[in-house]
Amino acid sequence: SAVVAWVVSLVAVIAWGARDMAGPADAIVVLGAAQYAGRPSPVLKARLDHAVSLWKRGLAPRLLLTGGRGTGDTISEAAVGRRYAMRAGVADSAILLENEGRTTTASIEAVASIMQEEHLEKAILVSDPFHMLRLQIIAQRYGVMSVTSPTRTSPISANRLEALAYVIGESVKVPATIVLGILGR
Repeated sequence: SAVVAWVVSLVAVIAWGARDMAGPADAIVVLGAAQYAGRPSPVLKARLDHAVSLWKRGLAPRLLLTGGRGTGDTISEAAVGRRYAMRAGVADSAILLENEGRTTTASIEAVASIMQEEHLEKAILVSDPFHMLRLQIIAQRYGVMSVTSPTRTSPISANRLEALAYVIGESVKVPATIVLGILGR
């Protein structure tokens, strides 16, 4: 039944978000989040801090930052991320940008192209815990071999009600993503 499928999805979203699978890879992919006048939002900052930490641990030589421009923005989330990562000690030569994506799917589709062009095979996907399962499903759809590594410092995770709302939202998006992926072939 639909309820059983939803419960399975809910459990999977929670389980995926609880696991950190970071290991050696070719790139660390950071999913964009809001930026305000050139400054990363607290959510984007948490994702960037986690990715920079993985990069400094030597888990991947490249940082691939995603995120386009929101309505009225003069700079992309990815460009804000680049400036932030460089201030945190990441070499500009190690950073790749995906500047157009406004959705998870659009960003991952572009990431797949960039990784292919750069001959990068495996990615560590960085975002909030609630986002991990759907992110990996979409990455697989676009041929990106990946593991997930959620940030633990996001303000979303710190707010139990907000986190629950995102988990419930993802638990509905995951089956839809799977079904649309099957139908889209």
